[in-house]
Amino acid sequence: MKLAVVGGGSTYTPELIDGFARLRDAMPLTELVLVDPDADRLERVGGLARRIFARQGHPGRIVTTDGLEAGADGADAVLIQLRVGGQAARGQDETWPLECGCLGQETTGAGGLAKALRTVPVVLDIAERVRRASPGAWIIDFTNPVGIVTRALLEAGHRAVGLCNVAIHLQRKFAALLGAEPDGLHLEHYGLNHLTWELAVREGGPGGPDVLPRLLAEHGPRIADELRLPHPVLERLGVVPSYYLRYYYAHDDVVDELRSKPSRAAEVAAMERELLELYADPALDEKPALLARRGGAFYSEAAVALAAPLLGAGPAAPGESVQVVNTYNNGTLPFLPDDAVVEVPARISPEGAAPLPAPPLDPLFAGLVAHVTAYERLALDAALRGGRDRVFKALLAHPLTGQYDRAERLTDLLLAHNREHLTWA
Repeated sequence: MKLAVVGGGSTYTPELIDGFARLRDAMPLTELVLVDPDADRLERVGGLARRIFARQGHPGRIVTTDGLEAGADGADAVLIQLRVGGQAARGQDETWPLECGCLGQETTGAGGLAKALRTVPVVLDIAERVRRASPGAWIIDFTNPVGIVTRALLEAGHRAVGLCNVAIHLQRKFAALLGAEPDGLHLEHYGLNHLTWELAVREGGPGGPDVLPRLLAEHGPRIADELRLPHPVLERLGVVPSYYLRYYYAHDDVVDELRSKPSRAAEVAAMERELLELYADPALDEKPALLARRGGAFYSEAAVALAAPLLGAGPAAPGESVQVVNTYNNGTLPFLPDDAVVEVPARISPEGAAPLPAPPLDPLFAGLVAHVTAYERLALDAALRGGRDRVFKALLAHPLTGQYDRAERLTDLLLAHNREHLTWA
């Protein structure tokens, strides 16, 4: 089994490698190719990757290359994890929206739109080249904004599934609080990427008893603290929102906070420099503790849990593996178009992702999901066809903008900060 990672020079990659090594019985890789145009990063990350495999006794071969076609040739699956413009572009996404009193964040609001405009054309070009090099390969998209990028891939006819680590992170957190095995908890996790709620937490799989009321009763204050939301808000909602809902539920407080401290991009850039120095050490043969602060917790477990059943590997019978993924709605949330991309539990098999039936979504949540879905449709249109008016309409449609004068100003700022990445601007 061959898997290629586009963006293999990312500082995230050793997390992925560690998981592939530990979970090799679930997904027996024979060849792993790391593809990246940055030769220095690729050498450091690739060297550490080989040492991790060697330490854990993984027999697979790790190859590094800057050639996408060569790396994807014959691959069973290609995982895409990239950031167009790097941390510098992210730093801009997190700062210029603040000039308009709007959230500065890399996947949500105006900054998220900027990232989508930069990213969608690049990912589509990569996917088309992958299709020519390995026509049957699955594409696993971990590139943000995952919902918009996955929709672009699906609309272009690619065999693609989007992946995010929010659900698996919450599953692990809830299991630790309950003293339970993580794989024994099934999350009724519904919404859009970075806009989801845990409607139930079921023991033993879909249809099992719901322990979410117990979680909220016994651990509500702790969960609220980690989400950085007031506990009374969590009590009134009766569900657990993802961390990203804080950007909607406490928008103005978040803007004030972001104006008062360095950007997350600056923190991550410093962390990446330190990580790359660590990766260059020939004695290092495990992922360093610092990597946990970089983000992407349980990324590797999520990647294996998705890739293995897609490729017909692992202990589960075909169709038995249930994972939270980004895929076409197809009636799952009946108030959305079938071609919307939703983040929901789905049965995974070599045929793809088949979403599980969804419980009714409270209008409090469904209204926001419908609103952001409309924005995502307009955002994808702007990413595919360009044009200032399309950017303006997407910004005006976003619930965190909603005023024409603010949308005009945000449009000007977005274009000014991204001209080098937008061929049409």
